[in-house]
Amino acid sequence: MDLLNTLVDKGLRRETPTRAEALAVLATTDDELLDVVAAAGKVRRHWFGRRVKLNYLVNLKSGLCPEDCSYCSQRLGSKADILKYTWLKPDEASQAAAAGLAGGAKRVCLVASGRGPTDRDVARVSDTIKAIKEQNEDVEVCACLGLLSDGQAERLREAGADAYNHNLNTSESTYGGITTTHTYADRVDTVRKAHAAGLSACSGLIAGMGETDEDLVDVVFSLRELDPDSVPVNFLIPFEGTPLAKEWNLTPQRCLRILAMARFVCPDVEVRIAGGREVHLRTMQPLALHLANSIFLGDYLTSEGQAGKADLEMIADAGFEVEGAGEVTLPEHRAGGGRGSHAGGGACGSHDGAKAGCGSPEGGGCGSHEGGGVCGTAPASAPAPAASAEEPRPGLVAVRRRGAGTDLAPNA
Repeated sequence: MDLLNTLVDKGLRRETPTRAEALAVLATTDDELLDVVAAAGKVRRHWFGRRVKLNYLVNLKSGLCPEDCSYCSQRLGSKADILKYTWLKPDEASQAAAAGLAGGAKRVCLVASGRGPTDRDVARVSDTIKAIKEQNEDVEVCACLGLLSDGQAERLREAGADAYNHNLNTSESTYGGITTTHTYADRVDTVRKAHAAGLSACSGLIAGMGETDEDLVDVVFSLRELDPDSVPVNFLIPFEGTPLAKEWNLTPQRCLRILAMARFVCPDVEVRIAGGREVHLRTMQPLALHLANSIFLGDYLTSEGQAGKADLEMIADAGFEVEGAGEVTLPEHRAGGGRGSHAGGGACGSHDGAKAGCGSPEGGGCGSHEGGGVCGTAPASAPAPAASAEEPRPGLVAVRRRGAGTDLAPNA
């Protein structure tokens, strides 16, 4: 297949595919799916070998968010029966993180619901970061607290944060139909603030909200231009009690095509399978490891995930290995210049410094959701193609009842 040969060749050279090529990946048939996975797998193995990075979410503050992101179970007006609690204390958060680290995670993602942190919140999270690093010196810590004000990213980095997550979630043209309490430009601004502070930027998307193929390509190309180091790909978890509860637009095959497209556009970036993989990929999760080099271990923010032990068994059975704490995730040309920087200014997916770049599981804070977050109601003008839809399966969506904010052991 000429398309796939071209995309592999470009991926190995860090060249950017055209929009038409990215759209063609999403338009491939089920008969061609294994060829697509095999081709994107060559690019994934070239830059990341057979390593799988494990990340672990700690929901520092759950529910009661003032933002109206339609996909989120923590949104304003949500009737989802999720856990609701205020800020965990630093020692409680450190204890929660320890379970994930014991399971093999090398990055802890600290997430809090809300529009964005106050300066007092930043101080609280800074204390939490220090408490975690006192117990685990080599652990990576990513904060996900919503929209940042001037100077807050710098304060988080000084406290020891390594990365900051804020997802774009969907295309700029459809964003207004997803949330009304903040803008797409607000999100872009926060990712840029994290970059400028020297934090490794993490920014991704949520698929399955009723978007078109063009919307998916738009958001991935926008991420490339923002140039984050990690791109979490979330699949909508349709929580009962949220505006998108009836949006069941994904099949395992479509999820694999979306991940393959993200890999081709962002060949040398950490592509993470984030929220919703268990709900939508189901028994095809192992195939997705040939496309993405990073997953979340155990549960998500407000929903249950696959048991941590099952995650580890899946990785081993598929012929992959857990990335060790001492291994560098990103290729040398991206990691060599420090957190979030690239040698020579090259962007994700770029060649010879050409403009490209790619921009992490549930996100946290505003715009961070189960599995990585987006905000808002699916635009009526952009329904998912009928061929991609499946019957609702609400029984696959389970609310988290253990771990952070409870007295029960986590699912790590």
